[in-house]
Amino acid sequence: MKKKIALICGISGQDGSLLANFLIKKRYKVIGTSRDAEACNFNNLEALGIKKNIKFLSMNYEDFHSSLKVLKASLPDEIYYLSGQSSVSLSFEQPSETLKSNVLGFLNLLEACRMINKKTRIYYAGSSECFGNTNKYAANEKTKFDPKSPYAVAKSSAFWLANNYRSSYNLHISTGICFNHESPFRNNRFVTKKIISTAVNIANGSKEKLILGDLNISRDWGWAEEYIKAMWLMLQQKKAEDFVIATGETNSLKNFVKEVFNQFNLDWKKYVVQDKKLFRPQDIIYSKADPKKALKKLNWKAKFKMNDIIKLMIKANNIK
Repeated sequence: MKKKIALICGISGQDGSLLANFLIKKRYKVIGTSRDAEACNFNNLEALGIKKNIKFLSMNYEDFHSSLKVLKASLPDEIYYLSGQSSVSLSFEQPSETLKSNVLGFLNLLEACRMINKKTRIYYAGSSECFGNTNKYAANEKTKFDPKSPYAVAKSSAFWLANNYRSSYNLHISTGICFNHESPFRNNRFVTKKIISTAVNIANGSKEKLILGDLNISRDWGWAEEYIKAMWLMLQQKKAEDFVIATGETNSLKNFVKEVFNQFNLDWKKYVVQDKKLFRPQDIIYSKADPKKALKKLNWKAKFKMNDIIKLMIKANNIK
């Protein structure tokens, strides 16, 4: 039986690496892209021991002809667009790059698919940031978007592009509106990884302080490996649809920090410093999710919640 071919755009990141590992186990032929496949850092793939099982192609996401060339060379059954500048805080400093990588890159890929193979199934990595503040209400697939950052604006634009191409050209495109999801493969610029890493250092005797911004924000934190399966499940459905992917449990950042330090029997208040410079120009205060549709149609439900995730990430740092 012929292997399915999956093209992962943004394979070097957390989700791309974990998805590649998941698909290889399902006997897919996996092709990954980056701007410069020869010079890109694939540390996550090496850590998973799967780099040798992947074919790499260079693709300039802002160049339509580059996207067209890659699609002709790979002829994928499934495409996972996980690429683009993914830091909310960095998007305020680099709004143009954030818009181009998340919107123009995805548009070029959609156009290439429209011209080459309309049967290719496409997944777009959406974001809960599009909802803005949910004001204690749980956001679902019908909740109105209210983006609060250039990153959220970019993700919202790409979401509507996906919907437009799905309805206009009958392309099989699904967007996973994913709430925060973590793993040891998170970059240190993400606050959860920063908290874990600093707490581990302090537990090992470091005198450093954990410097954070607003501790009153609340988020839904899930485990990335579970979210990867949801992405794949979307492309196995006969009908393309959008899904909120989340645990359904919301916690404050302050509570996250407290629970991390509790794992080491430390009082977090002695080690945490708030710095107003780290406050964003505009931020989401409260984010809550309603993932019932994913359970009903994908039979997907998150097993790991915040406390589980904290323990798993600490374990990955080899701290008992």
